[in-house]
Amino acid sequence: GNIEILNLNMKPGNILKVKGKISADTVGFSINLGCSSRDLALHFNPRFNESVIVCNSKCSDSWQTEHRDRHMPFFRGCTVKFFIEMLSDKFRVKLPDGHEVCFPNRHGYRNINYVSIVGGLKIISFKL
Repeated sequence: GNIEILNLNMKPGNILKVKGKISADTVGFSINLGCSSRDLALHFNPRFNESVIVCNSKCSDSWQTEHRDRHMPFFRGCTVKFFIEMLSDKFRVKLPDGHEVCFPNRHGYRNINYVSIVGGLKIISFKL
């Protein structure tokens, strides 16, 4: 169940609250925030096969430098709740266990209109 929203209107100071159930057989999922699928401010991608959370950005369909965080509080088959906060200079992702992953707002976006959720995360609730 992939989701794509084209009119999110997320601004600095806003928090995206995501609750979902992780598929028992998934290799991972990703949440993408930006202007379009070609221009992403934040690609948040827990990967179970590598036990890592990868964050990245994309500019004109080209991936930039990955940030890898080995803190992995996500588990297959579990229901999770986490928060993505947009600040003027970065994104702060508060993970289910309270750990935070920060990723710079490399493009300096002041408004995020595009979000997609791809892979093995079945959304239960989604609130900005």
